[in-house]
Amino acid sequence: MLRKSQAIRPGDLEAVAGSRGEQHLLAIADRRELAEDLTDILLQRGGRNVCRALVRNSGARFSAAGQATLVAKARDDDEVTKDLSLRTDAILRELPSAAPGEAIGGIADATDCELRQRIKEAAGPIARGLGVKERRPVDYSEARSTVVALSRIGKLNDSTVNRFAMRNETANLIASLSVLSDAPTEIIESIMADADCTSLVMACRASRLNWQTTLTILKTRDAGQLSDEQRERAQQLFEELYLSTSQWAVRWGDMAAGAGRTAASNNGAKSGAKR
Repeated sequence: MLRKSQAIRPGDLEAVAGSRGEQHLLAIADRRELAEDLTDILLQRGGRNVCRALVRNSGARFSAAGQATLVAKARDDDEVTKDLSLRTDAILRELPSAAPGEAIGGIADATDCELRQRIKEAAGPIARGLGVKERRPVDYSEARSTVVALSRIGKLNDSTVNRFAMRNETANLIASLSVLSDAPTEIIESIMADADCTSLVMACRASRLNWQTTLTILKTRDAGQLSDEQRERAQQLFEELYLSTSQWAVRWGDMAAGAGRTAASNNGAKSGAKR
């Protein structure tokens, strides 16, 4: 009832939130829409799980004080940091103006530096797999056209991607992961060649593929045989990953790879200038 009923008045919800236990707070935190006054109470009285539920709830609205509380909690909790990163742009954009004052400003300043750095570090596994290696560029335009056409008719699925992997149709496989995960093809190409399969598992999870398809991709890539230990570790990671976390990690990985390419380009330019 607390989670779904529309018959409960806002005042009654606030009364329950102000007097009942964690399970009641969690149920309220999952409601489709939550006003600022109610989220303030939930953040004040609830524990970590309530906080994470609120951050993941796109219908939850936060006051200036609530936003500051969320950011402060994220600084001390990696899981809240990950959840907050999914809606960090909206919160951080409003925070400095919505919460003036020295104390709140300090949190905002820390957010711009420390929290953003923590978010990038949390995405480290996929970022490490995105080092751009020099290789002859591959034209994926034809493969991408093929998989986009399959996607439009609803046939870019586990069966199709699994078949691409089994047949070693690498261009089609890379293009499929790119389209499904919304990551550039050069990123998928890079993590496919990485000996550490962590980033590839994240990309497969972000692509909404199942574990069997992911395992086929891991077995047929060119990065060497998958040991039993690597397989178990990869499966555990796959099962523990949230879809949203994986998609977030792929986006951060894209930024990291882009920065790497820019740095490599700049170094090349400097080297050329010396010559």
